[in-house]
Amino acid sequence: MKIPESLKLGGTIGFAAPSFGCNIEPYKTAFNNALKTFEKMGYKTKLGQNCYAGDGIGISNTPLKCAKEINSFLCGEYNEEISALFSCGGGELMCEILDDVDFDKIKKSKPMWFLGYSDNTNLTFLLPTICDITAIYSPCAPAYGMEPWHPSLKDTFELLTGKSNMAHGYDKWEKESLKNEENPLVPYNVTKKTEIKKFGVGKDEAKTEISGRLIGGCLDCLSNLVGTKFDKVSDFNEKYKEDGIIWFMESCDLNPMAIRRAIWQLDHAGWFKYVKGFLIGRPLCLDEEILGVDRYNAVYPLLEKYNVPIIMDLDIGHTAPMMPIVSGAKAEIVVEKNSIKIHYKELEV
Repeated sequence: MKIPESLKLGGTIGFAAPSFGCNIEPYKTAFNNALKTFEKMGYKTKLGQNCYAGDGIGISNTPLKCAKEINSFLCGEYNEEISALFSCGGGELMCEILDDVDFDKIKKSKPMWFLGYSDNTNLTFLLPTICDITAIYSPCAPAYGMEPWHPSLKDTFELLTGKSNMAHGYDKWEKESLKNEENPLVPYNVTKKTEIKKFGVGKDEAKTEISGRLIGGCLDCLSNLVGTKFDKVSDFNEKYKEDGIIWFMESCDLNPMAIRRAIWQLDHAGWFKYVKGFLIGRPLCLDEEILGVDRYNAVYPLLEKYNVPIIMDLDIGHTAPMMPIVSGAKAEIVVEKNSIKIHYKELEV
């Protein structure tokens, strides 16, 4: 597994919009402020052609133009210039750019950090499983426009800049955001106490430890990739079976019943072979229930057969804040006293 070099002070941060661009509020103002913040911190910025675009269907531009923008950073003209690439946002149809993303050339090019989540699973998942390059599943660029930064953003940036190789959960989370067109820079509205739920092996123990290699992302996207030509999970699992695999998953548009179907699909595709544990983020559907199926029994009854820890309601995904998850990296995880700590041993500090 290739670990990109850390972003150095004075280095250049790239920005691309393989999913939604920052063409509407509050994202446009937040993105502009993020750029100013990074520049004040001593970094240069390089914007792709689609950052402010809104001409596509479910993404910023045409699939071909979005793919060309990604290629220009990850394996093209800007590859040597930049040290990290932030996505401008999530979206709906980033999958449509994949036919034109040059994964073969990316494998041979200088690896760099790609950061994003949600629809960006189409890269944060495929870069490790196809190209053997780690990526950071974490907030998109406009989040860094908030004032002040939430600790989760500071933690992500410390990982990116090589000042830390740790991640952890947070005491409170946001159920209702205050961010809107009139207030584009407000910080997370964290009012709900974090309560980690444990199922599977070790559910009644005070301390749970898991070690293995992390992979996963947004279930909406993962279930869409199963069985396609981009599905290289079997190869990934076999290559890293000695490490064992830790799956992290969360969801956006899926209701509890759809979450359960997605878990079933990944299970029956053989994706969970060699699994050592599951990390499940709070889904966007949160308190929704359909025919007795909620966010918990949508997941754990299908996964208990693997006899590994199943840790739920974590700070991963669509209910902020979000701890940075290094997709493709080896991790040592400790869950204790309603907290989670992740040590990324392969990352230099």
